[in-house]
Amino acid sequence: MTKTMTKYQLDHFERKVRRQFDPLIDDQELLVKQYKAKATDLAVAKLSKKIGADKIINQFRKAEKMLEDARATALTFFEKKKPKEEELNYKFDKSRSSYSYRDDDKITLSDCEEQLRQWAANQAEKEIERRPEGARLKQLRELREKAIDTVMESGTPDTLAIALDNVSKKIGLRWDTELNALPNIKTE
Repeated sequence: MTKTMTKYQLDHFERKVRRQFDPLIDDQELLVKQYKAKATDLAVAKLSKKIGADKIINQFRKAEKMLEDARATALTFFEKKKPKEEELNYKFDKSRSSYSYRDDDKITLSDCEEQLRQWAANQAEKEIERRPEGARLKQLRELREKAIDTVMESGTPDTLAIALDNVSKKIGLRWDTELNALPNIKTE
């Protein structure tokens, strides 16, 4: 008669799988993020030119610059021409950090640039999956999922430990690690 595992045992095995795999996956994700940032920057320029967004964004940038210049000129004009006994509208208050007059639902240059960056980041991520770092990250995630599936599908703790040891060997670890004994401290 085989002993079936309890929910607590399954949870323990799953947590142990995560303890083994998550640090390796986190390290690999950091390495991949480094490459993704560089690849995204390159992809933004390529994608922008390829789909013609560069012309629109440059035109938008010039228009926003002209708008900011007009706002600054208007602010200076109304500050200098204000009658001494009059107050300026709150929009002309210099203590405010921004002189923004646009509504939140209007498309801005930063909205366009962010959309382009998002598309480029998706393309860069696909490219990174072809690099050795991305392939290793994908493999680590798949091995972690395999180990978790093994935990959930296993029947007994003994067969589970053997199966998980086989998965752990693929990442250079052992499922059952031996602990070193504490050294004896001699007191004088």
